[in-house]
Amino acid sequence: MIDVEFRVVGGQREGLLLALGQVVIANGFTLLRQRMVAGSEGASLTMHVRGPENRLLQLEENLGSHPLVRSFEASPIDGAAVRPEPRETMAPMAAPATAPSKAPVIIHDPAQMPRVQALLPLLAREYPNIFVHLRALEYELTAEQYDATLEYIGRRVGAWVYKRDFALGGQLPPGEAIRRIALPAMRQVLEAELQGQQLHVTNSPFCGRGRKGACCHFLGGMLAGLLDTAQGTNTFRVVEAQCRNAGAAACAFEFHH
Repeated sequence: MIDVEFRVVGGQREGLLLALGQVVIANGFTLLRQRMVAGSEGASLTMHVRGPENRLLQLEENLGSHPLVRSFEASPIDGAAVRPEPRETMAPMAAPATAPSKAPVIIHDPAQMPRVQALLPLLAREYPNIFVHLRALEYELTAEQYDATLEYIGRRVGAWVYKRDFALGGQLPPGEAIRRIALPAMRQVLEAELQGQQLHVTNSPFCGRGRKGACCHFLGGMLAGLLDTAQGTNTFRVVEAQCRNAGAAACAFEFHH
């Protein structure tokens, strides 16, 4: 479980708390306290909520896309996180490069959440020039923390890119979504092409940095975040089947749903 504070700016005061409170509850969280004030940009609502960490991404996406919300930011409350249940702490950290995993993406160390939440607005402002900030995390996190955290950030970025650039289109079948959403979105940041059922990236910035094996966890997370948001599900699993860091000619991603 984790405690999070959301600061939301809405276009109208009336009905804002009721509507967003229902979103919080529907995602399995509890609204512990709230405060609303009027500002120059609209109604400013602060909510302190508590709930399962593995549902936080979905809650943030639902709040951020709510029609009453103009903008919002989230930050875990220092010292308020509740120790996870044993089942959650034993969950696999991230999908391995050789086989898909059904386990949810989690951040191994909840203490990293404030760092991640502070980084996300910076990535949004500087997108697509984001990789220098992501690589900087190598010096702050252990290898295990880095892999899982980069996949989590990738999912967040993928969901954001979909809402920014692709949300006005109709829902596409999975194969079409890969071709018309995942591929052009990846081309915003890197060289990419489809080869059969795989998406190939030839210039991943995560390769050749002294680590062994597949290493493009952010890119796999970004693709999964794009497609899950496009489909309105949480069923896509993206597997890095080949990686330049392991000797392949390109980093190749497979899609399972």
